[in-house]
Order: sequence, then C-alpha cells, then structure tokens
Amino acid sequence: MSNKEKRYFFAKQFLDTVLAVILLIIFSPICLITAIAIKIDSPKGPILANVPPRVGKKGKRFKIYKFRSMIPNAHQALRKDPKFKELYEEYKKNSYKLKKDPRITPVGTFIRKHSIDEIPQLINVLKGEMSVVGPRPYYFDELAEQQEKHPQTKGLVKQMLTVKPGITGLWQVSGRSNVDFKKRIALDAQYAQRKNLLDDMLILLKSPLIVISGKGAS
Repeated sequence: MSNKEKRYFFAKQFLDTVLAVILLIIFSPICLITAIAIKIDSPKGPILANVPPRVGKKGKRFKIYKFRSMIPNAHQALRKDPKFKELYEEYKKNSYKLKKDPRITPVGTFIRKHSIDEIPQLINVLKGEMSVVGPRPYYFDELAEQQEKHPQTKGLVKQMLTVKPGITGLWQVSGRSNVDFKKRIALDAQYAQRKNLLDDMLILLKSPLIVISGKGAS
C-alpha cells in the first residue's frame, strides 16, 4: 500500500467516526419513532432486520444493521417458501432487485423510500466494518450468482472489495435501484479505484436530495 493510500484510509476512518457519531445523535429521535412504528405495524417481528452476512472489505463477512422493512424472516422466505418461487426467479433475473415486493410492510415502504432503514448502519461504521461512503454491501449469494451470470465483472468485484462498503455511494446517487448489476459493479469499482476524499464529499452532498426524493429506491 502506498503512502498516499495510507493517508487516504486514515483520513477516511477519522471522518467516518466523527460523522457517524454526529449523525447518530441527530437521527436518534427518528430512530426512536421508526422503532415504535415498526412494532405497531408488524408486532411479531424484531425491530432490526435479521439478514445473512454481507461481503465486506477483502471479502470479510459482517452482520449489517438495518431497520426491518419487511415481514419477519423475509430473506429466508423468498428463497425457501414455495409461494415466493416466482418472485425469487424475478429477483435473480432483475439483478437482485424487485420493483414490487409483497414482503415489504406499510411502514417499510416509507422507510425504504427515504433510506431511514439504513440509519443503523452507522453502528457498522463505528465498528469499522463500513464507511459512510463506499460500494454497496452485497450478499454472498448475490455476488456469486451475478459473477457466474456476468463473468466479465469478476475483476470489477475484486477491485470493489479493496475498500469498505458504504451506507451511501456512487451507485446510490446514480439511479439506485434503476441501475443494473453490471453498471452498479462498474460504479463501485470506479469508486474503489479512485480512493479520493473529494469523491466522498461530492457523494455526501448529493445523497440528501436522493433520500428526500426517494428516487430509485427499492
């Protein structure tokens, strides 16, 4: 690793920690309201989503924190429940994105549209597993199946995994769910290769507008 990269990662880690603490304090009332709304809307499930590990920097597994926006055990149900068989095939066909997902709860629709479900990932940032800005945190099965489907993306995936995944990132401000896997991976790899704090600042400036508008959310 070059001295330039070392300085970049040190500065990024410092800024991540400071920003995560500030944002957690600012968003704490929203987190409380969201937690109450989730329990009222879907009392049988937990407040935080129970999802499989994601792929972190250098392929390391980590548990991501998100407010639950779907029915309990939605991830497992999609893959194992016969009534979701056609939905799962559509999910894989559409680059692991669904335009209309019947598993999403009424409260979940709102918090997903405005990215409120992502706020708990600030805890992942404080734990050093994620950055505020970075590539999308993918599921292991998603990456494996998409690379098999698009073998030309393997080099891009390798490049992407040289940095920590982020809460927001280049693909999120470039269309979010409207961007297919090949384009998404290309954007993630582009971001990882540049390693530029100015890119982070520009992405952070664009992110609030995307969150407020809900543009491209899933």
